[in-house]
Amino acid sequence: MFSLNKPYHLLFFLGLFFFPFNSFEGIKALGEFKNESGAYFFLLGFILLFFQKKISLPLYNSVFKIILVFLGWCFLSTLLNFTNVENSYFKHTTGINRFIRQYISLLLSGIVFFLFYYNVLIKMEIKEILYKIRTVFLYSLFTASIVGFFEVLAGYYGISLARYAFYVLDYFPFFEKRLIGDRISSIADEPPFFAVYLITISGWMFSYMLTNKGILKYLPTILILVLTFYSGSRTALIVIFIQVIIFFLTTVSKEKIIKNTIRATVVFSFLTVCIFIFNGDKIINAFEEKIDSLDFRSNLTKNISNQSRFGMQYAALQVFLEHPIIGVGYGQQTYYSRFHYPAWAVKNNYEFKEAYKNPAVKAFPPSYNMYTRILSELGLVGISIFIFLIYFSIKKIKFLIKNKSGEKQVLAIILLVGLSGLFINLLQIDTFRLYGLWLYLAILTVLTNKQENAYE
Repeated sequence: MFSLNKPYHLLFFLGLFFFPFNSFEGIKALGEFKNESGAYFFLLGFILLFFQKKISLPLYNSVFKIILVFLGWCFLSTLLNFTNVENSYFKHTTGINRFIRQYISLLLSGIVFFLFYYNVLIKMEIKEILYKIRTVFLYSLFTASIVGFFEVLAGYYGISLARYAFYVLDYFPFFEKRLIGDRISSIADEPPFFAVYLITISGWMFSYMLTNKGILKYLPTILILVLTFYSGSRTALIVIFIQVIIFFLTTVSKEKIIKNTIRATVVFSFLTVCIFIFNGDKIINAFEEKIDSLDFRSNLTKNISNQSRFGMQYAALQVFLEHPIIGVGYGQQTYYSRFHYPAWAVKNNYEFKEAYKNPAVKAFPPSYNMYTRILSELGLVGISIFIFLIYFSIKKIKFLIKNKSGEKQVLAIILLVGLSGLFINLLQIDTFRLYGLWLYLAILTVLTNKQENAYE
């Protein structure tokens, strides 16, 4: 599967396998990437290609051009706000220092890793891209399922004997299970990051239903759904449900959708009856908890996490209203939003008192929403560029699905499912440190290269 005379290929696939592993103590100099094992392989691979002078730039590709424009505006917006950036200070961090660290993190994902993905992918056939990447993700899913199985037994069902399995599993590279609770994180450090991993690979796993035969073609999808349920992530439950709908609407005719829905209902009903026979009360309570967790309006006054999340988004929008055109500069939101936290979010909320508003805690508070963050930091100009990137990418993918066939069409369907999920997920997270996002954009760049006479 891997070519020994091209070690950067090996580093690429190792990075894809290990990218959800982030529960170890890494090198502090890598900042936000210090605990993310995939970054080590991708960074090493890029350095190897750079010194071998094998870096190709897709300068004439429209996707890459839009990315460059967005990255350029992140810098220009900050430059236009330089006086305020220079005078900003909070949590022992100056505005300039904050921008430099945030921008380097963005460039690592959007330039360094993107170009590494692209330069590996352009050396591969479309069939290789589909089957090799998918196989690596399948192996990682099997690994996550094994770890998740023991975590469910130990944390969810309270079988203490299952905890002994982690004495062996902790020998696995880049893996240190620190906490076992009723929400699984499997090979990741926390359930939210594990949810991002599941959203990232879901399209690849769904595609087995298009290319394989027999009952086993459903196994990867079933594993995704089961792990999503036990992760307890509201976002993952919603996003992956939407991804499933997008996948079937794209690949199945109306008649087949009805037919397969009936079959799936029968199978699901049978499995549900079997599960309820063995552990009915536990499952009923679990479903009730999942449904209750989706009631955001009710939880706004009961759930501290939701108070913080919506409070941060509200504050970001207030910053946007004060600086609507160019924003306040990349990475600068907190210096302004800390004066706009609503009373209903701060009241009886220990997170604001102990962390977010506490200058002694160096970690900056999360924004919880990339779109509101872009609005506040980059203004209408920045959000327009980013929305255009989303629109252009989806438009190109839909064109490929409609006009291509075979592996290229399957790959385009994977891109549609994956990118749609990640773009929706940006409503809940505030970072571009998403390996799947830049991988999908790199694959799209490769798929559209021939049409646009991309420079190599």
